[in-house]
Amino acid sequence: MTTAFEPIVLGGKRLTSRIAMAPMTRSRAFGPGAEPTELMATYYAQRAGAGLIVTEGVQPSPVGQGYPDTPGLHTPGQVQAWRTVTDAVHREGGAIFAQLMHTGRIGHPSLLPEGLVPVAPSAVAAKGQVYTHEGPKDFVTPKELSEAEIRRTVDDFTAAARNAVEAGFDGVELHGANGYLIHQFLAPGTNRRTDAWGGGTEGRIRFAVEVVTAVAEAIGSNRVGLRISPGNPFNDIAEDNPGEVYEALLDRLAALDLAYLHLMEGPDRSLTARLRKAWRSTFVLNPFTHPDVTGPDALKLVEDGAADMVAYGALFLANPDLPARLAAGGPFNTPDQSTFYGGDHRGYTDYPTLTA
Repeated sequence: MTTAFEPIVLGGKRLTSRIAMAPMTRSRAFGPGAEPTELMATYYAQRAGAGLIVTEGVQPSPVGQGYPDTPGLHTPGQVQAWRTVTDAVHREGGAIFAQLMHTGRIGHPSLLPEGLVPVAPSAVAAKGQVYTHEGPKDFVTPKELSEAEIRRTVDDFTAAARNAVEAGFDGVELHGANGYLIHQFLAPGTNRRTDAWGGGTEGRIRFAVEVVTAVAEAIGSNRVGLRISPGNPFNDIAEDNPGEVYEALLDRLAALDLAYLHLMEGPDRSLTARLRKAWRSTFVLNPFTHPDVTGPDALKLVEDGAADMVAYGALFLANPDLPARLAAGGPFNTPDQSTFYGGDHRGYTDYPTLTA
């Protein structure tokens, strides 16, 4: 029987355990350059005991930013600043992937450089508000991407992935979950296009396939993971029959031999089993545990073969040395859910946090 405390080879790199730190938005890249800070280097180094750290969402371009003070990977200054973070994690023996997150329609013009507005597959505004430095603001109607702009967005992801490697990351995770741009292309309510980038299943998965393929070709498929959250209604997403779309997506990506698939699970565990069966590479599971945070019981998912790795979110915030505490059976500090951004499954509730 395999346990979560055993090593695993992921993308050619030997990880110390099968316990991953899930991506969680922290909004600590203070300043106009959206550059990582020393505080972030300390934060990630403290958690280097994870088998794999996946960073907070990192915008691949200026227009991809949806929240205040989130970091980018599209300028030389950002690359240099991230090197401080990756060096700190590697000195502690950890492995770290950058999560590339283009928020699409989720955001506000006040968060973007002058003249830019949020973009999306279709000009459909999300219901709700986003937090800004001036307080909460209603989501605006996004600009529908032209085909040329879609191509440039794919290039932005590719350039950011190359920057991640230059910055010392072990790889990148492409954020295809939680109602952000890649997810917006996958979902029928946000993708109302009738051209080759929309319509039926093949059209809606095309953007995800092309982004993943381009990034894999740029930095090597062994350095690329993908995160998905089928059926997650967070950020005003509606997917009535996600199984068909996501099984088609995984089928198209199978030949790339990616480092891993990271599933942010919904209430339907039968869909998890279907996707687990369809995926031939490493399967990372962020299990559905609402209303509780993911706890020690999730370790059994590795033992039972439901996942190759299990991802923890909120518990890692309150317990930087979480793998050691899990191995010892505790004790565990309790996360203060009223103050942190992120967590395990806020996307399936009305809980007012930012979730990467």
